[in-house]
Formats: sequence, structure tokens, C-alpha cells
Amino acid sequence: MAQKRDYYEVLGVQKGAGKDEIKKAYRKLALEFHPDRNKDKGAEERFKEISEAYAVLSDDSKRAKYDQYGHAGFDQMYSKEDIFRSADFSDFEDIFSDFGFGSDPFGVFGSMFGSSGFGRGRGGRRREYGASLETVVEISLEEAAKGLKKDISYNRTKACSKCGGTGSEPGSERRTCTTCGGRGQVQQTRRAGPMAFYTVTTCGKCRGEGTIVENPCSACRGQGKESTNEHIKVSIPSGVQNGMRLRLEELGEYGRDGPGDLFVRIHIKPHPQFQRDGDNLYLEAPLSFALAALGGDLEVPTLFGRAKLHIPAGTQSHTIFRMKDEGMPRIGRGGKGDELVRVVIDVPKKLSKRQKDLLQEMEKEEKEKKKGFFGFI
Repeated sequence: MAQKRDYYEVLGVQKGAGKDEIKKAYRKLALEFHPDRNKDKGAEERFKEISEAYAVLSDDSKRAKYDQYGHAGFDQMYSKEDIFRSADFSDFEDIFSDFGFGSDPFGVFGSMFGSSGFGRGRGGRRREYGASLETVVEISLEEAAKGLKKDISYNRTKACSKCGGTGSEPGSERRTCTTCGGRGQVQQTRRAGPMAFYTVTTCGKCRGEGTIVENPCSACRGQGKESTNEHIKVSIPSGVQNGMRLRLEELGEYGRDGPGDLFVRIHIKPHPQFQRDGDNLYLEAPLSFALAALGGDLEVPTLFGRAKLHIPAGTQSHTIFRMKDEGMPRIGRGGKGDELVRVVIDVPKKLSKRQKDLLQEMEKEEKEKKKGFFGFI
């Protein structure tokens, strides 16, 4: 599969471009590459590319995720259906209405990209795409940091093993609907004096399919699909975040014109020691009074083992130290976040006689210092 170009590069704008600049760039390119205007080879692919880029960069939430993860992470979270589902092309009504699609360009996008559920190619039968599915996988924070392959099972529909998805008994074929002539639509005309009104509706005989099953498959009863339990191994990348969805193409429900996708939502279990904030990790570590006063090395846990943290002499309780590159891997960007360790001085509840004597001696010396400094006490 060819590597996708950066969305900003596709529209010819800088990364910090405002919405008006992005809108202006898309308008110019959409007029140039619309497949009903530009018949050059590659124009349709270019139009798909710029429309996808606009759908992402014009949406604040999608744009933020794209800026954070790049194509590597973003493409695992969003399918084409997700990208275009909430895209707003209403400001380009003049462009698309000129080509017969009103303010909704999905007449174009539906035929080019496909989608879950039903769409319709221009002038053709209703197209049927399988629905997308979602399943949840629970992993530990350590597994999220290192990445892993996870076995999962889920239920889906596939093409009927007997009829191959046609819905007809082997040896028989679907015949073209005589009512709509295979178009899946019928046109009705109503006259009012000299005026004629035309309405186009889904064919009631073939239900928009354009063809009719005369001899239904006995295995699937003409549905063309059957239920199955799938067992697959999912690669979960290191650095994955809680709630992130991984998209596995064409592993969703069966559809005559293509299956849907499977989304694997990641749930990361709470960790008993670490708190996560983006790519950084937070840890609270106990610190002995002696080490805080004298200084030295403190061994602390990380998600990848243990590391030594240098404690300067005279460290106060609740001081926060930063351990560079000991946090979570940055998905799609390389490198790691940091581990931030807050040390809390651990005051012992029981002391031996020698410990008490030493502390009392130290306290006496401290009082002498203060007395000399303040002139009283």
C-alpha cells in the first residue's frame, strides 16, 4: 500500500493554518479535480485525497488527533466512514450543486469510498456494505508500554459458504428486476395542468437491489450470509492510550459490495503505582529521612525495570524529580515521555533507643544553632 501524504501537504497549507485558509484551499482544489469536471487520469483519486484531508483538518477533534499521532496512529483509529460521517461540506453547496448533488457531496463520496450500510452509485443499484463492529480488549499499563499481540474472538457474518453470497442456490442466478430494469429505483410522474412533477423512489419489488433471487439458497434462506465466530491475533502498538480504537479493515459484517471494519477498543487497567498523563508517568516514592538529609541514590520502579534516581542532600518532602525517557512510548512519533517521581519522606513510627538518642542529639545541635542565630530559644 502506498504511503499516504501528509494532509497539510495535500491541501497545500501550513500546519498552523486557520479554518478559513483550509476552506479556501479545499474550494480551489475541489473545483479543479472534481471528477465530473476533470476527466484526466488520476483526477478522481486526487479529489478523494483532498476531500479526506479537508474532512480531517476541518474538524477540531480529528485534526488534534492527527497532529498528535500522524497517519500511523490516526489511521488505526478512524475508518473512511468515521472521517466522512461528521464532515461538514455545507460551505461548498455551490460546487456540488453544479454537479447535481445539492449540498451533500456524499453522492460523490458514497460511490467512490463506499460506507457501512447502504449507499448508491450514481444511476446504479443500491450498494450494500457491511456494518462495522467493535470489541473491547483489556490490557495492563506494562503491556501498553511494551506493545503485544492479543488473541481475541468475536462474532460476525461472512458470505454464505454454500452460495458464496449470492443468496441463490448454486447453479441458479439472480435475475434483473423487471420493474426497475436493474436500476433499483423507479420514477413516478405526476401532472398538474401543464406542469409535470417527477419523484424517484426505491423499487418496492427488489428493494433497491436491482436483481431478484428466484431460487433462494437453502443454507442462508436467500440472505447470502452466515454467522461465524472469528479468532484473530491483534497487534497492539506500544504507547497505545486508554480508549483508543484500532481499525482492522474488512473484518466486520458481510456486505455484497464489501465488508465493514472491526474496531478494537483498548481499555487499560488502573495501575497500583503509576498514574498516566499522556506520555508521562507519575509515581510517588517513599524516601527515608536519612537519605533526604544526606543525599544519595534511590532505586525506583519504571515500566521497563528499575532505575536509580539521585537525591541531593537536603531534599524536602514532596519534591518532584523528572526521569527523562522513562515514560510511555510516543505512538507514531518515536521517543518516550518522562517519569515524574514525587518523593515523600517516610517518618518511622517505631525507633530503637540508639535511633532516639541520635535524633535527640541532632535536635539539641539544631537548637544551639538557632539560639546563636536568633539570640534566644
